[in-house]
Amino acid sequence: MPNLGGGAKCAACEKTVYHAEEVQCNGRSFHKTCFICMGCRKGLDSTTVAAHESEIYCKSCYGKKYGPKGYGYGQGAGALSSDPPRYAGLQPQETKPRPASSNSSENKSSQKFGCSDRCPRCSKAVYAAEKVMGAGKPWHKTCFRCALCAKSLDSTTVTDKEGELYCKVCYAKHFGPKGFGLGNAAMLG
Repeated sequence: MPNLGGGAKCAACEKTVYHAEEVQCNGRSFHKTCFICMGCRKGLDSTTVAAHESEIYCKSCYGKKYGPKGYGYGQGAGALSSDPPRYAGLQPQETKPRPASSNSSENKSSQKFGCSDRCPRCSKAVYAAEKVMGAGKPWHKTCFRCALCAKSLDSTTVTDKEGELYCKVCYAKHFGPKGFGLGNAAMLG
């Protein structure tokens, strides 16, 4: 079929992209409406896109899929092990959804919109569009901050201890090695 006065083909839907609706990334063209994260389906722009080969992601999903893993990257030391979790005499919890109490309007709206997660910082419902995972829990983007200095965190700067989030600087100051020659102590010549 001839390309009659049209533009390039959209890398997502393979339909013609006209100049007025074109977004380019890594030499490929997209419709503005097709320029979305392959993980969470959020709309992207030049400041939020992270490309991996022929795939495009928001920075959060890219970090989760291709970023560093292990201790100090929001997943804790358990991420280094491939062993299944052990239950110290406890039975694993069932994964069946529990019915929410029917007297709360917030519970009704969170059920209606498919949200059952609660932010550990503010205890409010966390919806998919605003969810950031850290320390194995869902957080609001605005609550995803260091517990000590309140600095905003991301997947490359977060460190967790006992379910709380810290930036790497505060974590090192409060939980890192202490003693002569470490931390803020002056070195004597």
